[in-house]
Amino acid sequence: MADQTQPWAERTVEVPPQPGVGVPQQRDAFRRGVASVGPSRTPRTEPFPVVGPEPTGTGWPGEPAPRRPMSWHVAQLRRGGEWSAAGGLFAFVCWGIWAISGGGDLTGPLLIFLLSLSVAAGLFALARLLGRVVLERQLGRVRRSARGAHLVTAVFLAGLGIAYLQQTEWVVSAWNWITNN
Repeated sequence: MADQTQPWAERTVEVPPQPGVGVPQQRDAFRRGVASVGPSRTPRTEPFPVVGPEPTGTGWPGEPAPRRPMSWHVAQLRRGGEWSAAGGLFAFVCWGIWAISGGGDLTGPLLIFLLSLSVAAGLFALARLLGRVVLERQLGRVRRSARGAHLVTAVFLAGLGIAYLQQTEWVVSAWNWITNN
């Protein structure tokens, strides 16, 4: 009846080995599904060999960092560049509005804009340097992009664009008219 209630059960018959019928006598009988955990038959007389670490270039102390090609560094600097590009475009449009509304010669405003862009480039370099010192040297992390430095630069350029717009008379008067009504 038990076989009818459990049709999925394995139906096998285990025949115990009989000594002298072609089956070698074993100290521990074989049992299906149970690992033998007894002492080993031959005791180990020699100690385990000592294996030293193999340097794989993954950060062993005293090992210099692997040299990476220039294309890897350039690709790393490009990651996150859309932030700087968006901030630069916003600053350029706001500068254009400011420069054109001022009238006259554009030489002075162009020099101011170029100086502002060089300050933004210096800020980007400073953010990269701080990231190298803090993240790579102090915390031991690997930087895989320049997104943080690009984000800092984009915030600076967006603030620069807003500063240009605050110096434009008709933009300030339009802003005041919108906020007062």
